[in-house]
Amino acid sequence: MTYLVDDLGEPVPLSGPASRVVSLVPSLTEAVAVSAPGRLAGATDYCTHPSTLDVPRVGGSKYPKLDRVLDLAPDLVLANAEENRPEDVERLRANGIPVWVMAAAASVPAALGSLRRILTQAYELDEPEWLVEAEEVWREVRPVRFHAVVPVWRKPWIVLGRDTFAGDVLRRVGVANVYATAEERYPRPDIEELRARFKADADLLVLPDEPYLFTEEDGPDHFPDARYVLVSGRHLTWYGPSLVEAHAALTASVPSGP
Repeated sequence: MTYLVDDLGEPVPLSGPASRVVSLVPSLTEAVAVSAPGRLAGATDYCTHPSTLDVPRVGGSKYPKLDRVLDLAPDLVLANAEENRPEDVERLRANGIPVWVMAAAASVPAALGSLRRILTQAYELDEPEWLVEAEEVWREVRPVRFHAVVPVWRKPWIVLGRDTFAGDVLRRVGVANVYATAEERYPRPDIEELRARFKADADLLVLPDEPYLFTEEDGPDHFPDARYVLVSGRHLTWYGPSLVEAHAALTASVPSGP
């Protein structure tokens, strides 16, 4: 028996390298599918990458169908402290299923460090090439060119606040989040406060296509005359192999000058 601990310091008792894994986190699903092909036994309905992934589905990330997870008899379940409910994790553990909970990473290096531990410890893999490449391309923190408001939901409005992975991603390509010093990680200002804050402190509106699908017709219309960019939510919020391409894609999405 191999006794590991997850990001929260909880034990993850494995009898050997993980070989039947259910992932409840889309970006972890992609990381495992690319790095350890054939070892995924199940994933959520929202695990859309790789596009060719063909495994049983276990419902949503926040409300997975735990009976279906248990029926798959995994030797490990991957979860995230921000996305998955503690009571679901505890039920799986009570049924004898080891669960590795990844912390809600506040930066790109933290996320990549967590991924390295999962892949090299739980899977006993060599360090994947994509992880090394992602660390290299994201190492630099570029000078600030824009100050942005970054909504991630509407009805109600929710924006990126302090200590978020997506905020660090943007900061590394030269976009500072004006809510980065907020008390909450995901503040919920009403639209009038949001417009006032944008007018006072921001010169760019960043609108991802997930988790809320912002479009040309839904998002910019609430901020008349604001400069905005539409970006891939996967590039902004997923930690995994997509980080390699995300750097160039987000850099290209950000305007070249004020």
